[in-house]
Amino acid sequence: MEMASITGTVKVIFYIILFYYLFKFLMRIFAPILIQKAVNKMQEKMQEQYRQQQEQQSSASQGSTSTPKPKKEVGEYIDYEEIK
Repeated sequence: MEMASITGTVKVIFYIILFYYLFKFLMRIFAPILIQKAVNKMQEKMQEQYRQQQEQQSSASQGSTSTPKPKKEVGEYIDYEEIK
């Protein structure tokens, strides 16, 4: 069985630390841009839903100009108790 050399282990640790800081640096640059795009996309979806809701409400209010119909009474409801 071969043992890992000290220089190889140090190189691996160095590369891990280097990639960690590089990733951290790039995230500071690109994360705000990505978050802003996500927020804009969500805002557009919400505005579209709001417009659709307004259109539905306006079409419903235009279509129903008559007085609302009274509810029909079905009958009396009785509560039953279970007998053992």
